[in-house]
Parts: sequence; structure tokens; C-alpha cells
Amino acid sequence: MPIRVTAAGDIEVFIAHMGGPLWARKDDRAWSIVKGEFDPATESARDAALREWAEETGAPVPQGGWFDLGVVKQSGGKTVHAFAVLTEDELSIHPEAGEPVTMEWPPRSGRTVSFAEIDRAEWCAVDVARTRLVAAQAGFLDRLDVAR
Repeated sequence: MPIRVTAAGDIEVFIAHMGGPLWARKDDRAWSIVKGEFDPATESARDAALREWAEETGAPVPQGGWFDLGVVKQSGGKTVHAFAVLTEDELSIHPEAGEPVTMEWPPRSGRTVSFAEIDRAEWCAVDVARTRLVAAQAGFLDRLDVAR
């Protein structure tokens, strides 16, 4: 998760809105850090973070100092390991260039649709991110002050 410090000393985080029909009309709890699955036997969490960022945003991870934010377990059972990257880079991402996701939609219709895993991303204040991120990931925000 890229983070930056504003001129006023406030922390902003860069989060992504989940793509696809399930999330199209939602804002609260419909955002995520850029993430993905990995096999710890064949790839480190940091290498997976680099790969997933590139796959989902179509851009390299921004330059900056890395901070391990640990793990959280989401309500669906997925364990998420996150890193923060303190950066001054202006981010230029291209979600449409990322690898598409395909799913049956509407459910049980037999019809499949493809879409970008994320449909947009933006910088926002920590208090805004706290209401936008899926609930478990908001826990990473509490760890940012320690990372600074």
C-alpha cells in the first residue's frame, strides 16, 4: 500500500476500488489494498506484493521505503499480508492493463463477464480509507503510525 505524508504532516494512503458488477455501486467497504494470493513455499510475501501490484495496476511499485504491516484475516477467511511503501512518487496506474478476472454474472445465468480486478484507485486520508477499505484491512491503517 503506497503511503505519503502531506505538507501538513498527515498520512494519505493509495487504495483501489474493486472492479466488477458486485462492487460497481458500492463505496464503503468496497475498496482494498492491491493484493493477491501467493505460495510461501515458492515466493516471498514481498515478491508477491511486487508481482500483484504490477498485475493489477499495470505499473511498477513506486520507489520508497518499505514497512511490513503484518497480516490480517478477512471475514471470508483470506489471510492478507501487507506492506506500506512510503513514497513521494506521483502514481500513474492503468487498471485496464491488468490481468482480467472472469466470473459468471449474473449468478447461475451461465453467462460470463470479464473485468479489471480494480476499476480505479486514489490517494485518500486515513480516516476516509478506514470507511472505504474492507473491514479487516482497516486494521493495517492502525499500524501506519508505527511505520512512520
